[in-house]
Amino acid sequence: MEMYDVLIVGAGPAGMAAAVRASQSGVRVGVVDDNPDLGGQIWRNEKLKPKSDESKIWFERIRSAEFDFIAGTRIVGQASENSLLGERDGEPIELGYHHLILATGARELFLPFPGWTLPNVMGAGGLQALVKSGLPIEGKTVVVAGSGPLLVAVAAFLKSRGAHVALIAEQAPLWRLGSFGLAVARDAVKRRQALALRAETKGIPYRTGTWPVEALGHEHLESIRLTNGRSTWQVVCDYLACGFGLVPNSELAGFLGSGIQTCDDSDPHPTKPVQARVVSVGESIGIGGLACALVEGEIAGLLASGQVDKARELIPKRTKDREFATVLAHSFALRDELKKLATPDTIVCRCEDVKYSALVNYSNFTSAKLQTRCGMGPCQAKVCGAATTFLFGWTDVSLRPPLGPVSLATLAKVQQPHPKVG
Repeated sequence: MEMYDVLIVGAGPAGMAAAVRASQSGVRVGVVDDNPDLGGQIWRNEKLKPKSDESKIWFERIRSAEFDFIAGTRIVGQASENSLLGERDGEPIELGYHHLILATGARELFLPFPGWTLPNVMGAGGLQALVKSGLPIEGKTVVVAGSGPLLVAVAAFLKSRGAHVALIAEQAPLWRLGSFGLAVARDAVKRRQALALRAETKGIPYRTGTWPVEALGHEHLESIRLTNGRSTWQVVCDYLACGFGLVPNSELAGFLGSGIQTCDDSDPHPTKPVQARVVSVGESIGIGGLACALVEGEIAGLLASGQVDKARELIPKRTKDREFATVLAHSFALRDELKKLATPDTIVCRCEDVKYSALVNYSNFTSAKLQTRCGMGPCQAKVCGAATTFLFGWTDVSLRPPLGPVSLATLAKVQQPHPKVG
């Protein structure tokens, strides 16, 4: 077993910021991630060629930091009270810690609608990741649809790679986006980023109050039907990049029972904060954006390595960034019409091919799972769990190890506590 003073799960912006700050005190720091390199989804493949000022700054900082990077390793559970069990190349690996920082990020929210399982219907961030990894997109027609600022960023990226982005369809109505626009305008960094994205997406139609209702095609996607609630039309396309916001990757945090602990900046004479053994930061505790993830990572890294005064100085910024997260959630709240897209024959659980008609009469996730196998596939409810929470209001998705598909050798080493429900 490798033992670390500070172990960080997740090598995206929040995890990188935590590693930089914790390493400044000279403690032994480990960063574990299932990807082959640092950066997470947002800074994927930017280590050598950063695309933004923020990524350039943090990749420069991370290069001068001393830590162990445990790449290609997926955390699947606990090995003991003070250690996690991971799997790398099909073999178990045990990682011990004195302080644990969970910077596990977020994943896209997918909502079922007719045809959403057709080949070339992908998550917005998923298509972006595939293109970054080499999927040819030049000359292909793409519709970007769903909700949230990610749509615009993905459209800009795809356009830069030669795709023809026919449309950005944002489900939120225009009147809801006003508060988001004002919040962006008041922040110099966010305002500069927004203006840059606007320039990069020039010529791409941006329709608010618009959402997909059906993907059409035979062996693969051929077109997409869209609506604004008053009329419906069809757009021919090669790809649909669709995501309805983000869902925190909170399974490991919920399993361990952790939560972020920081100083209280409302107290004029704050006492030394409790340095919790486990803290969660960034998108894993709520979608707050890049700036919020970075500052929370810094705070966690400083606290875990005993740099309390430096951590306290960052609390006001963290408070401000979390306020922006509230505006973000309100502005891009999902409309009720999206709950009515699925037909009786629409698949909701893709792993087990469970249709909407098989789920609609159950009152909770546990009952549906026992009777239909919904949520029992390889993704372990990471897709259908969030979808059914939105569709039916189910919140009782069980948490138990392993937290992903593993080899039998690894499974034999997973600690099996009593199942937790959250």
